[in-house]
Amino acid sequence: MKLLTLKKAHAAKIKKGYPLIEKEALAGSAGHMKEGDLVDIVSESGEFLARGYYGLQNKGVGWTLTRNKHEQIDQAFFLTKLTKAAQVRAKLFEAQDTTAFRLFNGEGDGVGGVTIDYYDGYLLIQWYSKGIYTFKDMLISALDEMDLDYKAIYEKKRFDTAGQYVEDDDFVKGRRGEFPIIIQENGIQYAVDLNEGAMTGIFLDQRHVRKAIRDRYAKGKTVLNTFSYTGAFSVAAALGGAEKTTSVDVANRSLAKTIEQFSVNKLDYEAHDIKVMDVFNYFSYAAKKDLRFDLIILDPPSFARTKK
Repeated sequence: MKLLTLKKAHAAKIKKGYPLIEKEALAGSAGHMKEGDLVDIVSESGEFLARGYYGLQNKGVGWTLTRNKHEQIDQAFFLTKLTKAAQVRAKLFEAQDTTAFRLFNGEGDGVGGVTIDYYDGYLLIQWYSKGIYTFKDMLISALDEMDLDYKAIYEKKRFDTAGQYVEDDDFVKGRRGEFPIIIQENGIQYAVDLNEGAMTGIFLDQRHVRKAIRDRYAKGKTVLNTFSYTGAFSVAAALGGAEKTTSVDVANRSLAKTIEQFSVNKLDYEAHDIKVMDVFNYFSYAAKKDLRFDLIILDPPSFARTKK
């Protein structure tokens, strides 16, 4: 087992349960490490802190997996983590108005660098470092041990050194889907495609936000949805009784995708504004026109296709 030695202040954070191994935490060089190496994380005095893996991503150089020095990181380990995550979300599997949700939420469920989303029987694994990707076969075998009865598994590899999505066929195994499929989230319908580039049509980790917009904030309001992507927040606002929504995104495909999301919910998209333009340019435009909004949604992407 290779060793990663941490500086004193960072060692204290790991002892308190912080899962990320930050670049600046390292007390020495990590030149002897390669992506996917299992490592014992120790203090400068040699005290065992945790066991984890080495994997470069924008947040750091790896993640802790266990504080137990005797625990093996194997298929059984992943099966335990996945099973616990599924048990926590048992009510979502049974829900009548929701067929898509985040099944496994990275470090929140005990394994940083990977998420698994459930889309009405389809599983989507998102890998955020080459390090965690080396455990792919082990994790998928663990999924196969569970009682999920999935239709197919797709994946997104998000670990290119430039921070971009690795373009590839995203199908892994099972029966290929015919996309888009229509999923439900708290009674709202969304069209999703699991094999069309980096995005699917909806970010499932925002489920509670969309529900709050619909149920608590939108009624009678004018809503500006910036970096709107496919307009999912706008749809939630419209269904919540918003007077009008304005969706703004720089991507050309956002227009057709937003129209699609309004249409599958039987909403008149022509009663709302959909702008294909840079959000910051829109701010200047809105100021000149003295446009006012009761509710403004700001959910910028981690990277954008415009150089600014």
